Amino acid sequence: MKEKSVPKYLQLKREILSWIQSGKLSPNEKIPTEHEIANQFQLSRHTVRQALGELENEGWLYKIQGSGTFVSKPKLASKQEVKTVAILTTYISDYIFPHIVRGAEETLREKGYRLLLASTDNDKTKERDHLEAMIQQPLSGLIIEPTKSAQGNPNLSYYLTLNNLHIPYVMINECYLEMSCPVIKMDDEKGGYLLTEHLIQLGHRRIAGFFKTDDLQGVSRLKGFIRAHQEYNLPLSSRHLVTYTTEEKDTKPLELVRSFLQQADVERATAIVCYNDELAIKLLDVIRQLGLNVPDDISIVGFDDSTFATATEVKLTTVPHPKAEMGIRAAETLIQMIERNEEIQDIIYQPELIIRESTKKI
Repeated sequence: MKEKSVPKYLQLKREILSWIQSGKLSPNEKIPTEHEIANQFQLSRHTVRQALGELENEGWLYKIQGSGTFVSKPKLASKQEVKTVAILTTYISDYIFPHIVRGAEETLREKGYRLLLASTDNDKTKERDHLEAMIQQPLSGLIIEPTKSAQGNPNLSYYLTLNNLHIPYVMINECYLEMSCPVIKMDDEKGGYLLTEHLIQLGHRRIAGFFKTDDLQGVSRLKGFIRAHQEYNLPLSSRHLVTYTTEEKDTKPLELVRSFLQQADVERATAIVCYNDELAIKLLDVIRQLGLNVPDDISIVGFDDSTFATATEVKLTTVPHPKAEMGIRAAETLIQMIERNEEIQDIIYQPELIIRESTKKI
């Protein structure tokens, strides 16, 4: 329970809330006494009273004079009454995310739903804070993009609470591995495979790969990259493979591509597969600084067909992400779950290659 920068009463509040949300404590069940909680966590009675007081004010607990403190029964509004959907994505205003959000927003508003928008900035603590706040709202459902989906799900208790409260949700781009909910995503592995295969078919044999692997999209794209090498019986050196996290995205890939491209010609990669178009554009800048030309000296491919793909003089070969279409389908899927309680199948978009002038035969 220890989090040094968080007040002790708030740490305790979150702990007790996790008991309620995970089902460890059931509605109308009596919780341990202040004295018992104080002894269990080695806290003062004042700290315990402060945590319980906030939970009572927020409606999670109620007191019966002379009997103790009990877990409140969830007060769920009817579907007709609620008409509010929360959208929780890693980002809202960056890269392809405005298109996804706009697609969902327009579809939901047309059906009379009010929106609650939030972003995690790909930070699991922010995801927890938003989920904690959203669960306290009268929601019809949620559209969620997992945060750092390849690094586990420390916020599982909040998703279990959504399940326990029968609040439907769909996930976009990826899904936490332990969750069973509809997911709307691309076949990222196939996308990574197609981009790599395209370069192999152009004659490239030393292909570098740059993948952000704190999300499952990046892991899948990396898997496709490796599979293409295996199927074409091409050796793949670990020296030509770069993995990085969200926090490293503006530093590590740029530093390493500079190192790669300054190697002797016999060792230097002749092509680069990028996690997305945003990274490809950043690497293009480094390539220019080194006096190299795309595609004459090196080929490069992106992923997503974002506005970045055609924003420079070199138009990127890439794979299109469904963007607004994904948002629309996510909203339509969620509405089906809310209004008709239908069982929903996953939607997997199949990637197609868009070939532009950033790649060349060698």
